[in-house]
Amino acid sequence: MGDILVGACSWTDRQLVTSGWYPRGRRDAEGRLRHYASRLPVVEVDSGYYALPRRRNSELWVERTPDGFRFDVKAFSLLTGHPTPQRALPPDLRGRAVDDALLDEVWERFADAVEPLRAAGRLGTVLFQFPPWFAPGSTAERTLEDCARRTAGWPLAVEFRHPAWWGADRADDTRALLSALGATAVGVDMAQGLTGSLPPLAPVSRPGLAVVRFHGRSPAWGRGSKEDRFRHDYEVSELAAWVPRLRRAARRTDELHVLFNNCCADAAVRAAETMRGLLTRQDR
Repeated sequence: MGDILVGACSWTDRQLVTSGWYPRGRRDAEGRLRHYASRLPVVEVDSGYYALPRRRNSELWVERTPDGFRFDVKAFSLLTGHPTPQRALPPDLRGRAVDDALLDEVWERFADAVEPLRAAGRLGTVLFQFPPWFAPGSTAERTLEDCARRTAGWPLAVEFRHPAWWGADRADDTRALLSALGATAVGVDMAQGLTGSLPPLAPVSRPGLAVVRFHGRSPAWGRGSKEDRFRHDYEVSELAAWVPRLRRAARRTDELHVLFNNCCADAAVRAAETMRGLLTRQDR
């Protein structure tokens, strides 16, 4: 069975920092990451979606975490077809048309920024989360092929927000497509019964890595503020129901990352620690 690493989708979220989870004396940038890494073995760098990451930050993250710790870096919004405000770009790139030349430059800078993590063996995956309007079809497949080409040599993971990708009639095709591209399929937990709900799956598309992200079960998914969309405290029973599914996935891959994105106060890290406990008890 592969290793199961459980963590949260941020260690710098403002509400987490002010929640009291970080002890006094460990609330500066270095202290927070060192404390987080002493409690959990993987974290998602969600800030990479909102602004291009910086190489120097990656170098510092390597210095401040132990061997075996993993960073899953979320790809910059422009690279996944999301609307990207000018202020999210480096100053020297602002005001330029979004053309092939700009995209090439952004890809190059993103790759340079994450390289220290990859070189140190700390890069768990680079997560490409595509928007809800990214529907199955030939255009989407060409985009995925281009993404796989540009990320050759990276541990690529793909999360879809359009539910048709994982519908019962095409889930096998989606898994096969990502497998052919060498990409990790990302499963999700979220509220069910909504227009954009994805089924609770833990798909495995390549033997090296599987990823499942827990978004909470807010009925406000897809609308409202960030807090409205992700506010959820997982009950132990909700997490326990996932344990058999996660263990089945882990038996088919070398490493499984389980990441909590219910990022309100310390809800994500508490859920991660609870899930780790549930999985550990299953091992006994």
